[in-house]
Amino acid sequence: MARSSTACSLTAVTLFAAALLFSLHPSNGQLTTDFYAKTCPGVSSIVQTVILEALQHDPRITASLLRLHFHDCFVHGCDGSLLLDNSPTIQSEKDAAPNFQSARGFGVVDMIKAAIESACPGTVSCADILALAAQASVHLSGGPYWTVLLGRRDSLMAYQALANISIPSPFDSYANLTSKFSAVGLGITDLVALSGAHTFGRAQCKSFSPRLYNFTANGGPDPTISPWYLTALRKLCPQNGNSSVLADLDPTTPNLFDNHYYSNLQKNDGLLLSDQELYSTAGAATISLVNSFSFDPIAFFESFARSIVNMGNISPLTGSNGEIRFNCRKVNWS
Repeated sequence: MARSSTACSLTAVTLFAAALLFSLHPSNGQLTTDFYAKTCPGVSSIVQTVILEALQHDPRITASLLRLHFHDCFVHGCDGSLLLDNSPTIQSEKDAAPNFQSARGFGVVDMIKAAIESACPGTVSCADILALAAQASVHLSGGPYWTVLLGRRDSLMAYQALANISIPSPFDSYANLTSKFSAVGLGITDLVALSGAHTFGRAQCKSFSPRLYNFTANGGPDPTISPWYLTALRKLCPQNGNSSVLADLDPTTPNLFDNHYYSNLQKNDGLLLSDQELYSTAGAATISLVNSFSFDPIAFFESFARSIVNMGNISPLTGSNGEIRFNCRKVNWS
């Protein structure tokens, strides 16, 4: 009975989000839902096909691709700058602290780009590929569907120094999180909804192990971690152990996009400090939203769909700005 109810809820929110977002106009008035309708009408299907194939070998890929879109947009806007490799003129964002040895999925982005170039040469930007891959990844993992606004162009440079300070960190306090979201024009609801992306995927021990040991002045752990979870995480990530060992961001349904992330926070089972801060910070405006999304998965899905569209509107390059890269890893003619 519970599975049937959940399936009905997912169907309802999918239809709602599709109808709602198709009618939305972007805040900058330049991105559109039908940007490739004539020049590359099958682009969404191509993206989904490549991701489905990748999923056969890598159950983490959907969460990884969504994270790439997030990390791209928070640095100088959604312009594909994250995808650029190092070169004589480029200091890659891949080497910035929030991405180094943790951002992944670049090979799948390359495969998507190659497939699209074969069908529609020189037409679809790498920035739009990230937006489409994020949508497909969420929906294929059980999350909401939304119509992606398109028309972004690709940056001619990367912004490594900015990436080091603008991307939300797993160690951020509530105040830092709200400040970083506000800096790119996103509000409290966007913060809580987009943080719900941590309902799937993995994190390395180094992203949360400081909470497990010597967190307090008297050498104790973070008091906002539940006892059972602390024991489990210490077993997985012993002090001075392998910092690259992976833990599920959601210990209940690690590969599904659902609302369990919020019920985990209510039980003090948030993996990252930045996650638990949304619920355990006294008087935080985010607490009521966590409670709401935990109780109502449809409300979460609707808010997530709206918020990721908001995020996708952060300072895109359009018109004659930037370029359409032939290879997502380097600027044209480099």
